[in-house]
Amino acid sequence: MYQTLRNMLICLLAVFVLVDNSFAGNWHRWRGPNNDGISQATEAPIHWSQTENVQWRLPLPGEAASTPVVWEDKIFLTSADGNTLVLMCISTKGKELWKRTIARGNQVVRRGEGNSAAPSPTTDGEHVWAFFGTGDLVCYDFQGNEVWHTNIAERYGKFNLYFVMASTPLLDKDRLYMHLIHSNAWLVLALDKMTGAEIWKHQRDSDATEECEHAYTSPILYRDAEREYLVVHGADYVTAHSLEDGSEIWRCGDLNPKASYNYSLRFVASPVATQGLIVVPSAKNGPVVGIDPAAQGDVTNSKWQRWKLRQGTPDVPSPVIHDGLVYLCRENGDLICLDAETGEQLYRERTHRHRHRASPVYANGYIYLTSRDGVITVVKAGREFEIVASNAMDEVIAASPVIIDQTLYLRSYQALYAIGGGE
Repeated sequence: MYQTLRNMLICLLAVFVLVDNSFAGNWHRWRGPNNDGISQATEAPIHWSQTENVQWRLPLPGEAASTPVVWEDKIFLTSADGNTLVLMCISTKGKELWKRTIARGNQVVRRGEGNSAAPSPTTDGEHVWAFFGTGDLVCYDFQGNEVWHTNIAERYGKFNLYFVMASTPLLDKDRLYMHLIHSNAWLVLALDKMTGAEIWKHQRDSDATEECEHAYTSPILYRDAEREYLVVHGADYVTAHSLEDGSEIWRCGDLNPKASYNYSLRFVASPVATQGLIVVPSAKNGPVVGIDPAAQGDVTNSKWQRWKLRQGTPDVPSPVIHDGLVYLCRENGDLICLDAETGEQLYRERTHRHRHRASPVYANGYIYLTSRDGVITVVKAGREFEIVASNAMDEVIAASPVIIDQTLYLRSYQALYAIGGGE
């Protein structure tokens, strides 16, 4: 009886820890309140177009793949504006409140596939932080006043990547966590969120070579009633790091097998965590691994790997885990559904056949998949595949959807949309 009560209390505490109520009703970072692509909205639009079920459309000054963040009645986003890079604040009624120029020297890569406004901002309800491919990292208050401004590339080494720095910093409590994985640095950092000062720096080891030295992923946090740590993905490995000093807790390799080494395998999709499981993608149709969060040491092909899918990883979109199922959106629009406990593939089905760069989002029983040509496919969540809607925006989209209450926010290269909901 005692053991049963103890286990119930641990589970309740884990739920309390994983869901931070201070962020409820807000979308304060790239992948939502818990950094997992899960919206708590109980109503969400399913059918829309450029003109139907649209509350408002606000033209933007330039292109970007970064996802907006929302806090109460304010939306923050980053964007290119010609050769400059800007941070913007927009009301949830669609009015621009302020715009600040952060840096100059926007770099466009792969014929418009990405630029220096790729990382997404993050906020705690009082301040907003934004990072750019130029290395500029800033903190502003909600009135548009600069709190601090630093340049990470100048502090820790010039970025040396095949494309452009795209990693989004992770805000947690009083810290910003970052990783820099490129040919000039393999670092994990913790910075003071109110000053930008370094709290700790960890040198992350790897034997990756050539383009595999580069990563375009973002760090995530695993936290439950018994443990908490940072998860970093790139340069052929996924690693877990202490929040106290950055020291390594565990690592998993064989994501780019040495026997068939791919010298251009750079990780773009980030891991995702749920209670009791961390799902780690790789790249270019490589493996996907489910890891037990209690892992220690080198967990490569060990008992700490709950399961391993040998092929079928998403190349750019990050996974979603919901209700015991793992959803993987491949870059060609194929949707793969796995049993989260066993890794068994339940289906692999075709959706819209175009490049998918945005990460999928779950809301109110549906998975939202966004393709770069502006088609958003809505798939019913569950063990059986069913497309319920296909919505064409006819604009380039690389940012992930944001769904709060009854409203879906979509950021295209041309504009910001508020869809559905409202009065």
